[in-house]
Amino acid sequence: MRHRVYGRRLGRNSAQRKSLFRNLIRELYLHERIVTTEAKARAVRSDAERLITKAKRGVSEEGNRVHAQRQVVAYLNDKTVAKKVFDVFAPRYAARNGGYTRMIKLGKRQGDAADMVLLELVDSAAS
Repeated sequence: MRHRVYGRRLGRNSAQRKSLFRNLIRELYLHERIVTTEAKARAVRSDAERLITKAKRGVSEEGNRVHAQRQVVAYLNDKTVAKKVFDVFAPRYAARNGGYTRMIKLGKRQGDAADMVLLELVDSAAS
């Protein structure tokens, strides 16, 4: 029974899943939109929004900025993307209380009929 067991496993072990989530979130932050399966998008969405919220708190509370930056860099393993989160996304979503991403359903994938979605950041330049 899976009662109250949080998270999606996506048919991967924990190391592969962690790597997949990091890579999807990094690409989302770089390009501000990605096309992926609905299951992956739903699994990644909360972590992506949580990192932006962490960056917003780090920007608003000057004493915690270094700590927040280190946490975001540790998750993403990429300083340039973490810098973009703090310099671009935190100010952009300063007045917004969550809901930084949007999922738009695209239909089925040709090969295996997996449900595909466009996961994008709201109010982005790419929209």
